[in-house]
Parts: sequence; C-alpha cells; structure tokens
Amino acid sequence: MRIDLHSHSTASDGTERPAEVVRRAGEAGLDVLALTDHDGVAGHGEAIEALPDGLTLVPGMELSCRRDGMSIHMLAYLFDPGHAELAAELELIRAARDDRAAAMVNRIVELGAPITLDMVTAIAAGGVIGRPHIARALLAVGAVATVAEAFTPDWIGSGGRAHVSRYALDPVRAVRLTLAAGGAAVLAHPRSAKRGRTVPAEWIAELADAGLAGIEIDHRDHTPEARAELRALATDLDLIITGSSDDHGDLTGHRLGCETTTPDQYERLIASATARTPITAALREPN
Repeated sequence: MRIDLHSHSTASDGTERPAEVVRRAGEAGLDVLALTDHDGVAGHGEAIEALPDGLTLVPGMELSCRRDGMSIHMLAYLFDPGHAELAAELELIRAARDDRAAAMVNRIVELGAPITLDMVTAIAAGGVIGRPHIARALLAVGAVATVAEAFTPDWIGSGGRAHVSRYALDPVRAVRLTLAAGGAAVLAHPRSAKRGRTVPAEWIAELADAGLAGIEIDHRDHTPEARAELRALATDLDLIITGSSDDHGDLTGHRLGCETTTPDQYERLIASATARTPITAALREPN
C-alpha cells in the first residue's frame, strides 16, 4: 500500500489542477493521496469528482503558522471545513496573503521588474496566492532565470528586498483549531534547513502537549540525520510518523510517491480524526 500525505494543486501553489493531481497519483501507483493546498479546501471538490478507481483521497490542507518570526507549516487532515472558528481564521490568512502579494508586487516594481498584480492573480488562477506565483511572474518577465532564483535575498526570499511578512497562526493555536474541527494535525517538514530556521525539539514537545498527532519525517528536504533525530523524538512523544512527496507539479519535478507513509501509521492518523473519513471513487460525497 503506497500512501502520500502531502500534495498541492492550483488551488494554492501547485502547477496542476486537482483533477490532474489525482490522475497522476493513480498513474504513479498510489493507493492513498492527501490533497493539502495552503490555507484552504477549494480543490477538494474537483479532486473528489476526478478520483480514479483504486485511489483514496484524504482531504486536508497546509496551514500557515509563525512563531518568533519563523514560518512553520501544519498539515491538517479530515477536519470539518465548516467549523466556524477555523473558517474565520482561514479568511484572515487568505486576506493577508492577498495584501502581501500586492505589497510585494509594489516592491518588485520599484526594484525594476515589470510585473503586475494582475499577472500574479492570473498565474494563481483563483487559488490561494503564494510566493511561488510571484516567482513565476518574475520568471515570465525575465527578471530571474529560474523560480528558485526568485527565492533569494535579491527578490522574495525571507528577509529579501521584496519580501513582506503576513499574518499567520501560532502553531499551538493551529493544532487546537484542527482538533476542535475534528481533524488531525501533523507538523510539516520541521527539519527543512533550506527553508531557514528549523523547529526545535522543545517546540515539538509543546505541540504534542497541545494535541499534535504526528510529524512529517520522511520528506525530501530532511537529511538522514534529521530523520533519525525526528524518529527518536516521535517515539518519545508517541507521535505518528508520516512520509510525503510535498509535490507541487512542475515546481518540484512531479514527484508524487517519492516519499510515503507506512500503512500502520496511516491507520493511526485516520483513527485520530473524528469529523471525516477518507473518500474513494465509490463514495464521492465527503462525509
């Protein structure tokens, strides 16, 4: 059984529509895929309608969090998207994303790159706007040679000339909101050094006390040493261990299934959620 619990579509910063993501997941031989776009669930309906036979969909999202200036990502699974408090926070986060995009575009124009907010919005195609959309706009006008080049101090890398911070949840609050909405929370790629500072063990222990269900450990950005350290920590804290591709389509080289979660850990994750269950092609209506 092959299980990938982290993927993105055009509902946020992936390059392919949700229907194409689940189609590729089926072709990649996956049995289970979680669609976890940033700060929203807009892609779930299309993904459910397009589910191929043999593929199970786990509805989820990747919540934007911040503590002490550090960006932290929280994967939320099988929660009730109608939960009032969680829905209100998502509205605040999405509005902050829009405001930040406008401010970053203004800074980029001042730096001499002729992008527009309309370009960025068109690239986002109705999805939650993120820095990758701005990076693709920079690429389109020739200001950078690659998307990766945009994520440097020269442009929109953290602390860069055109970078603007935005509202995000404290990770403890994100865990508690996910639990209140009947879902399960998993800390995403906490030792991804290329993203900047990494999440210290004491913070992970605090999140576990707040109800964190698991840690995403088998991730391409994690070294063998980081994986071993996180496995020991997960064992000590009795946390679920997940593995995921964090696929963004063209942006990450179509890597669905490159890292996976073991069936026993998947069953623990599903059992920890109370609001919803995974969806198959035979049962297309989410419950």
